[in-house]
Amino acid sequence: MKDWIIYSIGFLAQILFSSRLIIQWLASEKQRKVITPKTFWTLSLIASFLLFIYGYLRLDFAIMLGQSLTYFIYIRNLQLQGQWQKFPKIAQYLLFVVPILIVIFYYNNNKIDMQLLFKNADIPTWLLVLGIVAQVIFTLRFVYQWIHAERNKASTLPMGFWVLSLIGASLILTYAIIRKDPVLFLGHLFGMVIYARNAYLIRHTND
Repeated sequence: MKDWIIYSIGFLAQILFSSRLIIQWLASEKQRKVITPKTFWTLSLIASFLLFIYGYLRLDFAIMLGQSLTYFIYIRNLQLQGQWQKFPKIAQYLLFVVPILIVIFYYNNNKIDMQLLFKNADIPTWLLVLGIVAQVIFTLRFVYQWIHAERNKASTLPMGFWVLSLIGASLILTYAIIRKDPVLFLGHLFGMVIYARNAYLIRHTND
């Protein structure tokens, strides 16, 4: 597949990720406290699906891993907000099943592709490890948020979410610079500004 198509998919995913942050940020600024708009999780789910595809096309296991770990947390938050039930049934089935089918298909029928993911000459082992660690830390923010949401039976974004976002984004930025990946670089550079602002709003609200 041509590079411009692959990068277009990646940039579209990052645009959606950035859009969710802008919507969340503006809504929070208006209320002077951190809130989670309903569109935040919808855009997260669509963007995650696209970035997963981008990661596969770029033969980048770190990206695929990060999106796989958070994908179903997005769906769970949509359920907690009562939005998932509003999706057409066919959309629910497709969004829930397609990522699983893609993983199963490539694992069972495309061993060459699996080898490329872990033996990509453009990504030495130490860099792959850095990318995986960065994605795991970045993903932990949603695991933390999910546990917090289940305990409170409400979809919110607590302080720990934004702290982990800053740490994870910093590591991913480092990975993106070394990997020379403009999609990851631009997306996370922009995101760090909003992560820091939300952390400030929470701290200011609690003072």
